[in-house]
Amino acid sequence: MSLLHVGLKAIHGPLIILDQIKGIGYEEVVAIKLENGTIRRGRVVQIDGTKVAIQVFEGTSGLSLINTKTEFLGHPMTMSLSKEVLGRTFNGSGDLIDDLGPIYVHEKRDINGSALNPVSRIYPRNYIQTGISSIDALTTLIRGQKLPIFSGSGLPHNELAVQIVKQAHLSDGEANFAIVFAAMGVKNDVAEYFRRSFSEAGVMDHVAMFINLANDPIIERTITPRVALTTAEYLAYTNHMHVLVIMTDMSAYCEALREFSSSKGEIPGRKGYPGYLYSDLASLYERAGIVAGTNGSVTQIPILTMPNDDITHPVPDLTGYITEGQMVLDRDLHQKGIYPPIGVLPSLSRLMKDGIGAGFTRADHSILSNQLFASYSKVQNARSLASVIGEDELSPIDQEYLVYGELFEKHFLGQKDVNRTIIETLDLGWRLLSLLPKTELDRIDSTVINTYYNHEAANTFFNIRPKTIIRAVAKNAGK
Repeated sequence: MSLLHVGLKAIHGPLIILDQIKGIGYEEVVAIKLENGTIRRGRVVQIDGTKVAIQVFEGTSGLSLINTKTEFLGHPMTMSLSKEVLGRTFNGSGDLIDDLGPIYVHEKRDINGSALNPVSRIYPRNYIQTGISSIDALTTLIRGQKLPIFSGSGLPHNELAVQIVKQAHLSDGEANFAIVFAAMGVKNDVAEYFRRSFSEAGVMDHVAMFINLANDPIIERTITPRVALTTAEYLAYTNHMHVLVIMTDMSAYCEALREFSSSKGEIPGRKGYPGYLYSDLASLYERAGIVAGTNGSVTQIPILTMPNDDITHPVPDLTGYITEGQMVLDRDLHQKGIYPPIGVLPSLSRLMKDGIGAGFTRADHSILSNQLFASYSKVQNARSLASVIGEDELSPIDQEYLVYGELFEKHFLGQKDVNRTIIETLDLGWRLLSLLPKTELDRIDSTVINTYYNHEAANTFFNIRPKTIIRAVAKNAGK
């Protein structure tokens, strides 16, 4: 049963304050009717005795303290859902904006999600193939995992997000795969880039897209990831689909949360963010997973930008505590023209060991990944030494590592918009390792080395003349 109240006690930024209110609940949705008949939406965000603070989605400009009518609707904010959400575009509040008509509503769900018994969770297994070698081989995305991308200003995280949407699919070729894409605080040209890219690639039929523009109310920005995740949960647990949720940019979400917290007069924490930022982010990230009794899963790739490339900033710092790894975009690789510029050494996927190998990818995947990591770390050591004593003074093996490093970045990390299968990725990794002497492959059993190692074929593939170890060869390889 709804409750109607006339008049406001105060207006503070996006909040309106009412007094002498009883019998309402936290997160309850309200309809706010202005003097001119316009209706705005809001939700209860604070209750202090009989005093109530309401968050107005469309802003508080034009509201009257005397004649504004507030109707409490008796339920939290919900998202209208059916399988028809796929192929459709919504705003940040979950309203359709693609002019393709309404959808048939199968059910409505609370956007805050339902409490999930931890015992009912199933450990994530198997993987989602992105077609990007640096992800599939080295930071494998496992179904039910939450694996963020840490980026910086000017780095191509939007392009990477689009490429993942266009190429991602289930490893076993199942058709019950969907993507929920949520963009928060993006400019109009970026939003149009997302729409156009998905449409031209022909993938919109299995994508539900939520767009919150930079000039939309910040309150809507705090709702966007929740309506997106509610949609994903419906597709996964009601329709038994495997759903990949990509959310960009979580830093914009946190900025909106900080502004909203400040308007409520809350005591700020680190860098002005609210003290509950950790638990708020956890309430989003922990909605990924696999639930017993269902055949679906929710996998998350949150994308966030780090101010000044500072990985210790509160947003990436707290995200790293909650999620199971991270992919870090590297500015030096980007300046070299390498795309996608995923930094290998600071990136990891903590769950990949249980979703790769025999029965999932290939039996040699794990040891190949470990050796690629180890060999590339030696490249960094060789480069550091060369910066001090010069390349000509390096030992022969260090010079070989320089060649390996150049080719690894050029051919393995750098792939532009090429969509590689997992087998192509693993085979390319072996070709790169075959450039090094067998004695350097200390993470791999000799029987496995004998199966995949072929030094002559690797030299031919990368156009390297035998016994020639100069960086110029690596830079011109493949030309």
